[in-house]
Amino acid sequence: MREFGTNTIGENYRVFEPVTLGFPSRDNFDRTGFAGTTIGRDAVLRSGTILYCDVIIGDAFQTGHNVLIREKTRIGSGVRIGTATVIEGDCTLGNEVNIQSMVFIPTGTSIGNRVFIGPHTVLTNDRYPPTGMGGLKGPIIGNSAAIGANVTILPGVQIGEGALVAAGSVVTRDVPKYTLAIGAPAKIKELPRRMIPQKQAD
Repeated sequence: MREFGTNTIGENYRVFEPVTLGFPSRDNFDRTGFAGTTIGRDAVLRSGTILYCDVIIGDAFQTGHNVLIREKTRIGSGVRIGTATVIEGDCTLGNEVNIQSMVFIPTGTSIGNRVFIGPHTVLTNDRYPPTGMGGLKGPIIGNSAAIGANVTILPGVQIGEGALVAAGSVVTRDVPKYTLAIGAPAKIKELPRRMIPQKQAD
């Protein structure tokens, strides 16, 4: 592994070179001894993975090839990140998150536990690019939500707990918990009852 800063990785890990840990953010280019990457036990890091400084990750973490995770990101346990996915800085991911290949997650995004995100999905955080008017605000995705393939989610949109976003949808407004968002722009519909946990359906 190529390492920058001070890195920690737990027992029973597997690394397929080349892998980079603790890559410096711009403010650390000329420094040494900064906080690198911290990863729990049972990690699998595939070739091309680059993890920046000040990234903290739980146990049983897995990456596909050519994954990039930027600084100040926090990731829980049992998380899988697919090939060529990019997670920009200052993001939070819960436990047992499954992100498929070629997904873009921008700065300031919050993702709950047990979330699934399909391939080629793009989350955004800048409503008025390139002016940046209004600041950057990443989406918030609740626990157990599922996002289909090729979905676009606009800045600051909240996806509720257990919600389902159909493949190819463009989500421009909040999606209530345990509902279906479908279309471009997405419309909110009832989620089929069989897909709602019993305690929520009652």
